[in-house]
Amino acid sequence: MTTKVFIDGEVGTTGLQIRARLEGRDDLDFISLGEDKRKDAGARKEALNEADIVILCLPDDAAKEAVSLIGNATTRVIDASTAHRVADGWVYGFPEMSPGQRQAISGATRITNPGCYPTGAIALTRPLVAAGIVPQDWPLTVNAVSGYSGGGKQMIAEFEDEAAPNYTLEAFRAYALGLAHKHVPEMQKNMGLKHPPLFAPNVGRYAQGMIVEVPLQLWALPGEVSVARVHETLDPEQLNGTNAMKLFVFGNETTKQVRLAALLDNLGKGASGQAVQCLNIMTGADEGLGVDL
Repeated sequence: MTTKVFIDGEVGTTGLQIRARLEGRDDLDFISLGEDKRKDAGARKEALNEADIVILCLPDDAAKEAVSLIGNATTRVIDASTAHRVADGWVYGFPEMSPGQRQAISGATRITNPGCYPTGAIALTRPLVAAGIVPQDWPLTVNAVSGYSGGGKQMIAEFEDEAAPNYTLEAFRAYALGLAHKHVPEMQKNMGLKHPPLFAPNVGRYAQGMIVEVPLQLWALPGEVSVARVHETLDPEQLNGTNAMKLFVFGNETTKQVRLAALLDNLGKGASGQAVQCLNIMTGADEGLGVDL
């Protein structure tokens, strides 16, 4: 028996990558709309309700609208937007995040795909908070740099399209300087913190890939926290081979300082690969099928 899949927004960056990762599979049937039907509410509603699994690759408001059009109780949803990241009734689609998360994803009807930056930040800090090494009320900072593809069509045009009004030749820039980035609420919730982390994102002049970093002053933490204990608790190899994310612990026992770093593809583990991994878990397929291209 095949699973009917509808990717709403399949011509966008994430949608195209998801479709490419799923091509050639005989366990899936795709529902596709022609260009003339993609903005037709009636055609979209029919496709949304006909599918077994819907993957939303849409702006937040459009994703909310799409969910409101689903009246079929058996249609399951993976939302790649930010719209439902901290919403009640939605399962966070990060299988490696905690024990039981895969099981929760397997039985869920509504899954929210994690953001690219939060995927790295959560992987680096949640185990330390859960172990009591980092208190829940600790003032954490998350520094990061991503390729410009993570900013969507407008940012891609800024770096690639010389005719674009905001075309730039800059090599690197900081952004979200208002300290209200939309990823912060899901970071706080899933890192297990009482206060929002200070998030400092940057974009570089390259297409994709990202490094997420969390620095820690071990001497300031309660108790005697060593680099070795952080390394042991975090287990920097625990996510190796799982959708291509690597964790690193760089530390100095003399200065009692640590730099935690996550290396991942913002369009892979941070977007399309994560969605495909969740779809595989939901359908009972091999979890690694199509997650690495």
